[in-house]
Amino acid sequence: MISNRSVPVNAILPHVYYEDVAAALTWLRDAFGFEEQYRFSLPDGTVHGALVRLGEAHVMLKSLTRAAASPARIGGYTQNVMLFVEEIDAHFARAEAAGARIAEPPNDTEYGERQYVAEDPEGHPWMFAKHVRDVAPEAWGAVIARNG
Repeated sequence: MISNRSVPVNAILPHVYYEDVAAALTWLRDAFGFEEQYRFSLPDGTVHGALVRLGEAHVMLKSLTRAAASPARIGGYTQNVMLFVEEIDAHFARAEAAGARIAEPPNDTEYGERQYVAEDPEGHPWMFAKHVRDVAPEAWGAVIARNG
């Protein structure tokens, strides 16, 4: 994968909240190709959380708490996670075939990405992208912060 100064890839572990983590695990595997790394359950056997991986990116799936909600419950987005994949068009075809609602079809951006956005069954948006050009942020109008 090429590098793109406008969209760096960083180490971060987002937590995405679901009403049904077990169902989310299955759907995310089938539609987006995530691989389960591990899961943990409540005393009653309900899956409470799971770590999944796609390429080099990891995402923690968690069950809802009093302080967390899924888009299905609140009727709007709570986050948008961007993950990088090498075969973006094949990834899109897989997600679409699995029934993902496509919020934004594949498109090439002015800042050097080919990307699309698909929603999972609970309404979480997942953005998938591939660096297709190295573009300086100034080239598309970003203002570089000068610290110190």
